[in-house]
Amino acid sequence: MAQRTTRRLSAGYLGAAVVFAIGMVGTTLPTPLYGLYREQLGFSEFMVTVVFAVYAFGVIAVLLLAGNFSDQVGRRPVLFIGLGLSAASAVCFLTEGGLPLLFAGRLLSGFAAGLFSGAATATVMELAPPGREARAGLAATAANMGGLGCGPLLAGLLAQYAPWPLLLPFCAALALVAVGAVVTWFLPEPVERRTRRPRLRPQGLNVPPEVRGIFAPAALAAFSGFALLGLCTAVSPTFIATTLGEKNLAVSGVVVFSVFLASTVGQSMMGRVGADRALPAGSLVLVAGLVLVGASLFVESLPLLVVGVVCGGLGQGLAFRAAITAIGAAAPARSRGGTISTFFVVAYIGISLPVIGIGALTLLLDLRVVGLIFTGCVAVLAACVGLYELRRLRVRRNADAT
Repeated sequence: MAQRTTRRLSAGYLGAAVVFAIGMVGTTLPTPLYGLYREQLGFSEFMVTVVFAVYAFGVIAVLLLAGNFSDQVGRRPVLFIGLGLSAASAVCFLTEGGLPLLFAGRLLSGFAAGLFSGAATATVMELAPPGREARAGLAATAANMGGLGCGPLLAGLLAQYAPWPLLLPFCAALALVAVGAVVTWFLPEPVERRTRRPRLRPQGLNVPPEVRGIFAPAALAAFSGFALLGLCTAVSPTFIATTLGEKNLAVSGVVVFSVFLASTVGQSMMGRVGADRALPAGSLVLVAGLVLVGASLFVESLPLLVVGVVCGGLGQGLAFRAAITAIGAAAPARSRGGTISTFFVVAYIGISLPVIGIGALTLLLDLRVVGLIFTGCVAVLAACVGLYELRRLRVRRNADAT
């Protein structure tokens, strides 16, 4: 009986991870297509960053308004709502109704990602059998980054080598949403006590007292890492096409995919690096990646850009998994969904505001110069987090030794 329960839970958390990944695919699907939309609609690079950032604002709005919604109504209903919003986003892009529907599609995908970020992460971790909590943490973060990475890869390949480049990727997204809905239907519901009449109201930033000491450096590390992801998803396709002269949309998709793939690999390395060392190590590897990305902008080198985003992705993934694992373990069960959602609020501020700043500065400065400024500032922030965590680790070890 116990073995049967373990198998059921194992299938449950893996199925939840699949649904999580499917939900995140649509959020980055338009990344390689922005150049085509620019040609079709005639808007600027600044508008590209605004369209991209609308998604992040949608994420933040949902996290602040309904970050703990799944704690009240259950995980599965929220996952179904997220999948519905993903489908509605794809429909907006399929209509090709101009810039207003691009904004609507990105906003809806942001709403979906906001629901998935807290609810799906908590679902994966709560459905894990005893003794597999570490695997569940990796499954949750890998599903998040893996889904985000597969979106540009899928869209780039379909847009470059298949017909209807602005339609077929979103048809594929709708098919994936249908698969996700079927999987969600068979998932166990981990929330036992549910509120019959839940209320949506702004919850603010929910960080319980017992988590605050862990939360601050973890959130700043996430901010830095997601800022790099924002650079890759919103700006790098334009840089690759205009500055480096590479017009192949599949290449742009592969470059963006590589940073998310590297992030997933970085997350899998936490067990080898050690939980205590993962956050400072990841932050400092992220610094190295940002320096390489800056160097690639300076010398206009595509291979160096790929090396930089892979290195940065490894650091981001390692730090991100360490951060979310520590926060998820420290947060009390009654507010775990809300605490994780607050963590993602900080992360998505990192993916949105710096990118808007890049777009605004491109109205005054060359894209390459703006990229150098951006990578320098984020590298300084990540270095501060890494050095602070190294110092705290040293102090803790000295205290244990005495």
